[in-house]
Amino acid sequence: VVLVGDAELDEGSNHEAIELAGALGLDGLTVVVVDNRSSTYNRPGLIERRFANEAWHTVTADGRDHAVLQDALQARHPARPNVVIAEVEESS
Repeated sequence: VVLVGDAELDEGSNHEAIELAGALGLDGLTVVVVDNRSSTYNRPGLIERRFANEAWHTVTADGRDHAVLQDALQARHPARPNVVIAEVEESS
């Protein structure tokens, strides 16, 4: 399991890793993206589309609800890498 913030997805090396994992079908890989809308992906659905375009199984969940996150982490696809987009409001 890899934990990243939404702003980390602005880095080119992450895009290369997303593309490669999708192309190789790395079904043992799960990425949790903490989405507090602090990056260039600050519009709903953009992170999910980015991963889906590279053949990832995507789940969006309330990042503050532990039961929902657990369900999202268990909703895996057997032949694709998995990403859970944990949506949270940016704290002040």
